[in-house]
Amino acid sequence: MANTATAGSAMPIVANRGMITACVILAVIMQALDTTIANVALPYIQGSVSASSDQINWVLTSYIVAAAIMTPPSGFLSNRFGRKRVLLTAIAGFVVASMLCGFSQSLFQIVLFRLMQGLFGAALVPLSQGILLDIYSVEERGSAMAVFGVSVMVGPVLGPVIGGWLTDNVSWRWVFYINLPIGLIAFAGIMIFVEETKLDARAKLDWLGFGTLSLAIASLQLFLDRGEQLDWFSSGEIIIEAVVSASAFYVFLAHTFTADKSFVNPRLFLDRNFAVSMFFIFIVGVTYLASLALMTPYLQTLMGYPVTTAGIVMGPRGLGTMVCMFLMGKVIGKIDTRLLLAIGLGLTAWAMYDMTGWTPDVSQWTIIWVGFIQGAGLGFLFVPLTTIAFATLPAQMRGEGTGLYNLSRNIGSSAGISVVTALISENTQTNHETISAYVTHFNRFFFAPAAQSMSPFTASGRASLNEVITNQATIIAYIDDFKLLMIMSLVAVPLVIFLREPKSAPDMEHAAIMD
Repeated sequence: MANTATAGSAMPIVANRGMITACVILAVIMQALDTTIANVALPYIQGSVSASSDQINWVLTSYIVAAAIMTPPSGFLSNRFGRKRVLLTAIAGFVVASMLCGFSQSLFQIVLFRLMQGLFGAALVPLSQGILLDIYSVEERGSAMAVFGVSVMVGPVLGPVIGGWLTDNVSWRWVFYINLPIGLIAFAGIMIFVEETKLDARAKLDWLGFGTLSLAIASLQLFLDRGEQLDWFSSGEIIIEAVVSASAFYVFLAHTFTADKSFVNPRLFLDRNFAVSMFFIFIVGVTYLASLALMTPYLQTLMGYPVTTAGIVMGPRGLGTMVCMFLMGKVIGKIDTRLLLAIGLGLTAWAMYDMTGWTPDVSQWTIIWVGFIQGAGLGFLFVPLTTIAFATLPAQMRGEGTGLYNLSRNIGSSAGISVVTALISENTQTNHETISAYVTHFNRFFFAPAAQSMSPFTASGRASLNEVITNQATIIAYIDDFKLLMIMSLVAVPLVIFLREPKSAPDMEHAAIMD
């Protein structure tokens, strides 16, 4: 570092700051891209590994859950072994796991290697965020978080576009192989430009807290993933998973509030901004990635879009996010953050409301501009939310805070995907039964010449009629999911009143953030 200081800040200028920013952002994009890049390729992966429609979603949720479990320990690993060393290990492990995913020949293999991807990739986001907070001054923090926000949130949006093109033109395996060149560049740049932090040999991990939290999250995810398939609490396995999850979470909470030095510092939640922001980012995780998980099968299955077209029409969502994130970087601190958050939630809810009126006949233009609005809503949310979450948090607690903050986002994402997927299956069956009740041999509609192809009096007619009913039942199930995500966004709006603007700029002890 040089000894000269930036204007208006006592923070010294960091050498090669531009290159450091580019390299850590590249690492974050690689990790964020893999959250959804496999979405549009799922039907192709499903055929290759002979998986059912329920099982193939494990390819998505296994990655997110593993990342959620390993995100909080990133601060401990950074303290104990050095931030640069941990970051390089994470990138190398992530790239190796990506290559193994591409080589997979069975469902077990690809789920196993996706878990490995998540375990290594978990540290990329919080450690990269910590580096950016270290090298930028308080005045530059809004713009830095805007760039960071784009890398975190646009990656998953661009995933379907890139994944669709690779799947259609090369092979679904290339949605994983693409991480090799990205990872090599990020690894080389961080190796050259990033300085190692001081080690703390006294740093210890609260194994009881970490173990019980991990067990609670993993059991909850299994409960959500397999619940609909096994008819929920009529299954002994589901009951066991629910009991294990609840028990592990209880032990975790009891230990957290009684231990001298617990895995999660309970004092973090005494900061009102951070506590409320944790709930907000959970909602963002649910509505953002769950809606992406819904859109892919909607476009490909119900609307019959080719995989590349499906990816392209979802692309403008990322453009809306990118534009508004950069805008937020400029206006943050000049406009009340609570107003920006309310606008973001309002835009998200409005986009979901519009989607409740969709049918498979909806135009591509409607999909594009509604997606853009939803992306814009995310842009209004992420930068102000990230900024206000840490605005009043003491500098020495920001390392733990970033890990816990990203944990909440990941849990929201994985739980959201599992819940909306289960609801699609369950509601489709319910809606099919409801609609079928109106189909009788006495309905005059079936006697009309135009309805002979769906006559219940012939085998071919009953098959055609069942297909139409199933299609209508599925459309209604999607509408119900979109409505649920709209309600979740609206419910979060009143919570902005509990946030408070900091009276002064936070005391930024940059070296303490992730050391």
